[in-house]
Amino acid sequence: MASTKEVVQWIGSLLDLAGVLVIAVGVAVATVAFLLRYRRTRNLDEAYPPYRQGVGRAILLGLELLVGGDIIRSVAVEPTFQSVGVLALIVVVRTFLSFSLEVELEGRLPWQPKRTIPTVASGSGRT
Repeated sequence: MASTKEVVQWIGSLLDLAGVLVIAVGVAVATVAFLLRYRRTRNLDEAYPPYRQGVGRAILLGLELLVGGDIIRSVAVEPTFQSVGVLALIVVVRTFLSFSLEVELEGRLPWQPKRTIPTVASGSGRT
C-alpha cells in the first residue's frame, strides 16, 4: 500500500500533467479554430484576436493547475523552509504571468469594471 507521501506526490504530478495537457490541447484547439476562421474570412485582423484569447486562456488555466501541483508537492510532501521558499518564488513568477495574461486578454486591470458596449434599444422611436 502506498504511503500518504507517495499519494500526495502522485496527485501533484497528476495536476502537473493536467496543466501541461490543458495548455497543449488549448493551443491546438485555438490553432485549428484560427485556421478555420482565417480560411473562411481570409482576414487576419478578424481571425487573430480570438486565436490570441484562446491561447491565453489555455495558458492561464494550465498555469493554475501547475501552481496547484507545486503547492501540493512542496507543502504536503516536503515542508522544509527551502521547499516553501522555492514554492513562493514559483508562485510569484506564475502569478505575474497569470496577471499579465489576464490584463492582456481583458484589456483592463482585474479591479477595473468590465467595459460594456451601449446598445440601442430597438423600437425606441429615436433616430
